[in-house]
Amino acid sequence: MHGLEQQYGSQVNFVYLDIDDPATESFRRQLGFRVQPQLFLLDKDGAVIQQWLGLVSREELEAALQQAVS
Repeated sequence: MHGLEQQYGSQVNFVYLDIDDPATESFRRQLGFRVQPQLFLLDKDGAVIQQWLGLVSREELEAALQQAVS
């Protein structure tokens, strides 16, 4: 994830939610966060474009990011 953040960080805002941090509970609930790892790709308005449960390949994430920024 950090490699993709370095590559797309100027175009995509990467946010990490700690499941054990009570300060993120409201946002996790709003997203429907259930398990860790769980990844969400949001549009500029905060709507979920795509989400992944469990491990995801770099290639799959990169393809989704490329599509989102184009």
